[in-house]
Amino acid sequence: MDQVIQVKDLRKDFKSHSSRPGLKGAFRDLFNRNYSIISAVKDISFEVKQGEMVGYIGENGAGKSTSIKMLTGILTPTDGTVTVNGMNPHKEREKFVRSIGVVFGQRSQLWWDIAVQESFKLLKKVYNVSDEDYEAHMTHVIDSLDIGPLLDKPVRKLSLGQRMRCELAAALLHNPPLLFLDEPTIGLDVLVKLKIRNFLKEINEKYKTTILLTTHDLTDIEALCERVIMLDEGQIIYDGKLANLRSNWGEGKQIEFQFAEEVTKDELSPLMKELDAEWTPGERKNVWVANVVNEEHVISEVIGRVVAAHRITDVKIHEISTEEIIRNIYEEGVVDGKIY
Repeated sequence: MDQVIQVKDLRKDFKSHSSRPGLKGAFRDLFNRNYSIISAVKDISFEVKQGEMVGYIGENGAGKSTSIKMLTGILTPTDGTVTVNGMNPHKEREKFVRSIGVVFGQRSQLWWDIAVQESFKLLKKVYNVSDEDYEAHMTHVIDSLDIGPLLDKPVRKLSLGQRMRCELAAALLHNPPLLFLDEPTIGLDVLVKLKIRNFLKEINEKYKTTILLTTHDLTDIEALCERVIMLDEGQIIYDGKLANLRSNWGEGKQIEFQFAEEVTKDELSPLMKELDAEWTPGERKNVWVANVVNEEHVISEVIGRVVAAHRITDVKIHEISTEEIIRNIYEEGVVDGKIY
């Protein structure tokens, strides 16, 4: 099966109660409530192939969680069709959940007061995994995530990073072909994030595990995903390669100047005359950033003019970050559900 996820015109509406003002309004609401329909997901369509690692991103309230819940069978769509691993998630739920793994950063599937390995044994029974398959697969998972020393500890005694590694192992206990990750690295330190990212790359290469990753940490997306799906107000505004998004929206460079003494934007702006560039304040004192087009003569001219006019102690040239690109798109580039 080439297409692991097939979504066509998927829609989810919620009925919302709106209260009338005042005591009289509250009394009327007891007998006759006012309702309005809110569309959290608006007729989205996309497909995900086997072995893909896709970043599913958007601002809070964009419809990510609602659509993920429909993909995992938790919510029933108002309209449209969803096929995941060849099944209808909410109609074939018992069979379907055996074919996916899910990790929610804010929720646990491990039992809080018992040892991690006891949770694994219970999940082994739930998923009907044989002893041979468990040993062959989980030995590799436990070693790769470095959770062997944690197996005898109760979940409640684990740090956040330790628990998330155990959660990931639990989601992969039955070696599912599809893995849903919702904020899997939230609140984790750099070393734990790196370990989880490397492990996800490894299982993707070894088992062709398809991964749909929802996160606000765009460094996870950059490290793992070639393709991104962006949502805004319940609609898909971009579905394509991350590299194309960068080339279309991230063509500029950022030149960071550390000045020897305090300067103002009014003093710096005249230096940009006839150049396609603008100034923004840096995060540190006496630091200003020149946002310029990625052309050698412009970059050289900006640096030359600034050095000639002011004393500087440091200068750095940065690519525009993916986070900056995404923020610019949401602030400036979305009209009628499309990126312009």
